[in-house]
Amino acid sequence: MAAYAVLLLFGAGQGLLGVFFYGVGPSPLMAICFATAIFMTCAWGSVGMRSALGGLAPAVGWFAVTFLLASGTSGGSVLVTATTAGEVFLFGGALGAAAGLVAGFARWSGSRGRP
Repeated sequence: MAAYAVLLLFGAGQGLLGVFFYGVGPSPLMAICFATAIFMTCAWGSVGMRSALGGLAPAVGWFAVTFLLASGTSGGSVLVTATTAGEVFLFGGALGAAAGLVAGFARWSGSRGRP
């Protein structure tokens, strides 16, 4: 159970870092790297835990932190701007997390837990 909590926190940490560093370097490059990282975390989390839940935990952490911090405040402040890099980070990361989940569920649901 503690390993799932660590995966959840790892996904949340990726989201937290991504919100602040998605625009570093050439415009969408870092955002693409963060989207790839959450995909790999979800896909390999399910492999490492030998269950689809291992891929779900980091995705939940990423979604919770990213969309909480990406939503605007009543004063109008936002952390993820409507730039190319910001949109690639949010939509690419969501797509990466979803693809990692699908990969995890496909691997473990079809074979009934056997690799």
